[in-house]
Amino acid sequence: MKSRISILFGTLLLILTAGCNSTNLDKKDAQYANALHERIFTIDTHTDTPLNFLDESFDIGKENDWETTRSRIDFPRMQKGGLDAAFFAVFLGQGPTTEKGYVESYTRSRRIFNGINDALEKYPDQAELALTAEDGYTIEDKNKRAVYIGLENGYPIGTYINRVDTFYNLGARYITLCHTRNNQICDSSTDLDGPEHEGVSAFGEQVIERMNELGMIIDVSHISDAAFYDVLEMSEAPVMASHSCARAICNNPRNLSDSMLLALKENKGVIQICILSDYLKTPPPNPERDSAFQAIRVRFNYFQDLTPQERNEARKAWREADRAFPKDLATVSDIVNHIDHVVQTIGVDYVGIGTDFDGGGGVADCKDASEMGKITQELVKRGYSDKAIEKIWGGNFMRVFKIVERQKNS
Repeated sequence: MKSRISILFGTLLLILTAGCNSTNLDKKDAQYANALHERIFTIDTHTDTPLNFLDESFDIGKENDWETTRSRIDFPRMQKGGLDAAFFAVFLGQGPTTEKGYVESYTRSRRIFNGINDALEKYPDQAELALTAEDGYTIEDKNKRAVYIGLENGYPIGTYINRVDTFYNLGARYITLCHTRNNQICDSSTDLDGPEHEGVSAFGEQVIERMNELGMIIDVSHISDAAFYDVLEMSEAPVMASHSCARAICNNPRNLSDSMLLALKENKGVIQICILSDYLKTPPPNPERDSAFQAIRVRFNYFQDLTPQERNEARKAWREADRAFPKDLATVSDIVNHIDHVVQTIGVDYVGIGTDFDGGGGVADCKDASEMGKITQELVKRGYSDKAIEKIWGGNFMRVFKIVERQKNS
């Protein structure tokens, strides 16, 4: 539990920064929600913050301005927003499933792991690496941020099953099996060329088995429907969708259908609601924005085989286009609509939050980690109990995490 001084200080910050405008709570209820948010353990199961480490001007130990840097997470903003823990994703875009592609992606993944460790070594008074479920609570008690690591896209595993062990030993505690395109492990939900394996490949089954043995959480976000059902059949432990939403509300293939939600409940897993607008609500047409971003993709070879300098240029161009052609963003209310749907469909024990901050996540009234308390305010406004909110903000995910850990020792 947090210290009394920490709770009082954090509550004051939340009252000053979060306000109650987004939820129309009266002052008393807003203060109650803010105090609750500061008291409970909160975890975000998916952020792409390590991508910012490629920018030498970004400093995770200092409070950054979203308008200036386009970054959404740093340690001060996590504290300001009452966010106790977050998974930093080691993200690899999908390239060719060739030996050269595997070597390059593996090398790049090691650099990202090193970047996370460097950030933690630079600010040991603000954050620590967490490796177990219990570590999150222990680090919280020290009034520090707990940083977990997830591998987003199993692509750098290549065809070497021992690399699952390598990534576990480097600190990864979940693997998102694929990303936006099919890989050697399974099919993606968004590959325009259609399925390659009709679900999970034979090698993918080995990956799932080894993850179970090691006590790594299997992340089913991004994978195809067929692959999702294959994973549930193959895994001996509960799984997680680290950053997905409800397809019944927003008909995007990245989201889970009601049938998938019911299967996830039977698996005793959890869906972590993503706060990326395109997964929360169907976006209105914005051809100027679409054209601008497509031009950037073409200019930078769809972000494949770029030098460090080219990657910095691509990131700068993307940020400039985002400013020039802003999208119509969803809101905190839209986020909680998805939580409501999951709760109504399979119950409050199977839902959490995975923002996808720094990877596209962020809504109009919750743009970065400093504003996370607004989600709690909306949950209070809609009548969720303290116990339910505590489950949503961390309890449900930690239940899955602990079961997966025990599976390792069984």
